[in-house]
Amino acid sequence: MQVTGASLIAGSWQIAEQAEIFYGFSPKLNLPLETPVYEANSDMLEHAINEAERAFKVYRKTSYQQRAEFLHAIADEIEALGTLLIDTTHQETNLPVARLEGERARTMGQLRAFAQALEGSHKSIANFGCTDAAVPERTPLPKPNTELDYIPLGVVGVFGASNFPYAFSTLGGDTAAALAAGCSVITKSHTAHPITSELMARAISLAIEKCEMPKGVFSMVQAKRYDLAHQLVAAPQVKAIGFTGSFSVAQKLLETIGTRQERIPFYGELGSINPQFLLKEQIAQASNSLASQLCQALLMGNGQFCTSPGLWLVPAASSAFIEQAVEHIKASQSDTLLSPNIVSSFKQSIAELKQSDEVTLLAEGVLNESHHANAHLFTTDIDTFLANKALHEEVFGPMAMIVTYDKPAQLLALVESLDGQLTASVHGTPADLRKAEVLIEALEYKVGRIIENQMPTGVEVCSSMNHGGPYPSSTDVRSTSVGLNAMLRFLRPICRQKAN
Repeated sequence: MQVTGASLIAGSWQIAEQAEIFYGFSPKLNLPLETPVYEANSDMLEHAINEAERAFKVYRKTSYQQRAEFLHAIADEIEALGTLLIDTTHQETNLPVARLEGERARTMGQLRAFAQALEGSHKSIANFGCTDAAVPERTPLPKPNTELDYIPLGVVGVFGASNFPYAFSTLGGDTAAALAAGCSVITKSHTAHPITSELMARAISLAIEKCEMPKGVFSMVQAKRYDLAHQLVAAPQVKAIGFTGSFSVAQKLLETIGTRQERIPFYGELGSINPQFLLKEQIAQASNSLASQLCQALLMGNGQFCTSPGLWLVPAASSAFIEQAVEHIKASQSDTLLSPNIVSSFKQSIAELKQSDEVTLLAEGVLNESHHANAHLFTTDIDTFLANKALHEEVFGPMAMIVTYDKPAQLLALVESLDGQLTASVHGTPADLRKAEVLIEALEYKVGRIIENQMPTGVEVCSSMNHGGPYPSSTDVRSTSVGLNAMLRFLRPICRQKAN
């Protein structure tokens, strides 16, 4: 399959005249890649938006079975890309091949899970619809027949994520949920993996042809320019946005949405430090195991998981745990991050922490190459952590902060000080957990997923999953970006009332 660096605009692969060129980047080689990628222009995006609106009026009328077949076809075409997809993404991200194969399987699984949900639906897409029968004999006024249903919102804009090139990007969860809901989709590729985005767009393009879907139901624009991102979120035809990325970029997009006459939902996932609460009896009984598991979770993807454990709450008298964690970190080998900007940001954050008088560097891993990021483990006490809000900020990459506490009651104050989080884990014996009931209840109001005696890394795609949380971990605490309920973000309720 020949790659072109073009954008897919409503079934047509397009390159603008005199288009600006940018290139992907090889984190492994620390060099730009050779395939040119052509910047889409404003006219191309406007055409994609208009065609998406036209396609929506057709696509929203498709049956659940037709949409299910479409989603299965997309998964089939992703699988058919074979090693070309894996090799391309490995080159663009340097993520391990086994990790990419697992993420690809998860991405196909997401599409098929939504397809199966549609196949099992009855009156309402999400099976949440209901009917209240008429009671014409009721006095003093008869009761009408009312029926609650859910209908798709319209055109959805999706911004790809850097750290999950399949599961949270071109054909990831946001796109799958929106298509399942009956919406048309325009994705803005992530510049960290533009050719991966093109391959995925080619997969859905083939599925559109095979399933005879309207061509405008999906478009993918290649763009580095921020003005195109703002054009997408400002377009009146666009009715919702799915976004995974930085807090600063999200804030700017939200400002643009604020200028619209019609405010639209912005489903953003912006960051999380995923606190790990290690309770007294558990750490006394299993300090070595906990230290090993936490370090492995931290180092997974070189710290580039949205659920990476960045904050560890540890009893002050836990020298064995700390010694074991230090040994693990010192033995760890450095690896690449997804882009030079991410590497630069990580190294700047580490340098600032090293210069701080409020934290102590416990250990750092081996730095094999100057463009790598090596693991760092810092520590401070709970009073210092509570007094310095800057220590609460996420460092994207392989860094964790151990915060020591003397009394379990101090943990309640810490929970109150936390911003919203995607996850939190509580590690304790049955006795520990009984004593921590108040702490766990407080945590439920700070996180989207609370975990008992397990690491936070890994998000199961299933009906009961919630991947979101209070701001700023996500911008809508009521929604999830993973699991079957994710399609509810792109639906709205409608009540149909009749006399009988």
